[in-house]
Amino acid sequence: MSLSMYQASIPVFARALGNLSKILEKAEAHAAARKFQPSVLIADRLAPDMLPFSSQVQLAADTAVRGAARLAGVDFPSNPDVETTFAELQERLAKSLAFLKTISNAQIEGGEDRIVTLKLRDGEMTFTAQDFLLNFALPNFFFHVTAAYLILRHNGVELGKMDYLGLR
Repeated sequence: MSLSMYQASIPVFARALGNLSKILEKAEAHAAARKFQPSVLIADRLAPDMLPFSSQVQLAADTAVRGAARLAGVDFPSNPDVETTFAELQERLAKSLAFLKTISNAQIEGGEDRIVTLKLRDGEMTFTAQDFLLNFALPNFFFHVTAAYLILRHNGVELGKMDYLGLR
């Protein structure tokens, strides 16, 4: 059996967001154990021109939700970026996972050639749905998940590859 667009998208997004949720739990526990404000981690970034941890989590969630919606040809919810605590970021991830559960296999399958147009600040990008998934949505999604993970690792949160992969 060949890999379907649904299998390559919704379960992949959902698993990584679930893994990210567990990583956030470890980060919050790390701050509590070392007696510092969790906001230190939430506001941190790897480089001055890079978005902070909170934005990386928000963008990972948005990329999954918007990617899934575009593949399914449905509207996506708007989520203002207002989260400043681990609890709020966890809620954002939970809402994103709930949205992903609303997308069915039937909404995505057979739509590999559907046109997906992204409106960006400096123009538009147009893809087939398959190219959008493989060459934009998944790489962009994992960029933000990885950036969030690396910010925490850089700050001493005891995480490893198995946490990132969701095998621990």
